[in-house]
Amino acid sequence: MKLNKMVAALAVASVAAGPASAEIQKVDVNVIGSVSFLSSYKNYEEIFWKDGILEASGGRIRASARGFDEMGFKGGEVLRLTGQGVVDISTTVLGYTASDDPRNEAADLAGLAPTVEVAHAIADAYKPVLASYFADKYKVKVLATWPYPAQVFYCNTEIRSLSDIAGKKVRTGNRTLSEFVTALGGTGVTMAFADVIPALENGVVDCAITGTMSGNSAKWFEVANHLYALPVGWSTMVTTANLSFWNRLNPETQAFLQSELSKLEEKIWTGAGRETQEGINCNIGEDPCGVGTKAHMKLVPVSDGDRALLDKITAEVILPKWAERCGAGCVDEFNQTIGAVIGKTVKVN
Repeated sequence: MKLNKMVAALAVASVAAGPASAEIQKVDVNVIGSVSFLSSYKNYEEIFWKDGILEASGGRIRASARGFDEMGFKGGEVLRLTGQGVVDISTTVLGYTASDDPRNEAADLAGLAPTVEVAHAIADAYKPVLASYFADKYKVKVLATWPYPAQVFYCNTEIRSLSDIAGKKVRTGNRTLSEFVTALGGTGVTMAFADVIPALENGVVDCAITGTMSGNSAKWFEVANHLYALPVGWSTMVTTANLSFWNRLNPETQAFLQSELSKLEEKIWTGAGRETQEGINCNIGEDPCGVGTKAHMKLVPVSDGDRALLDKITAEVILPKWAERCGAGCVDEFNQTIGAVIGKTVKVN
């Protein structure tokens, strides 16, 4: 009797699970992720693509994933390659594609988001704008956005406040951060992440901006001794799928992939907030420092005056310059989405 009940129960479970599982297509996915040795990829993306999606799909979706640096890419070309079908799904930093169109940098303009919560709200609000524009320009579907930990200053010379950036050469990862450095009296040097350590070591730059945990993972503390942890950005990334690849998937497979990536998206946003502080801890040799390397950098206190200066430069320099190069239609999109989140309206001069 017990055996019969068990068989019946298993049969019911099989019927219940069978159709849902069968609706997901068997797919092999070629993926380019973010920088392979940084926290977003190591702690989240790699695990998701190599094991998580395989398990969640019951073995029906298999992914081959590598960071874009492992493929010899700088990051700015990844969206175009995805649209061309070189890969099926990819992740890259939005700011790396700013030269393609100013819309690409709107969600991560320097000084726009003082906290990860604000950065998340901005990215969510702006996602529909990117979705429409990216489908047309790159032939890709936007699936998710997520950040690195807060972008801060690593310097190989003494720095006590933002005013000390004057006269210094500072590595930046995008145009808007270069404009911020210029407004402080420094010189912004746009440079690929992999080139920063020799540049700091050889005096090509005096400071460099990256995430608190990103710089620790890359061992920037070996060539920089001062950490000024005022968040000036979040290096927001975008994950997209080639439209032809996406349209070949049935609705059930599309819904499944979107759902799983949305879960990953939330994990990374939550992790970025936690890793922002943990990255600071690791760089200055304090606990908790669970996933980084303890170093001995000097943490420079952030003053209220410098926070106010950041806000002032964002309002008076960063936003007007961006609006001028993006145009009226683009600015309208900003005001209806990001502007509503931050309570600011941008005008085109």
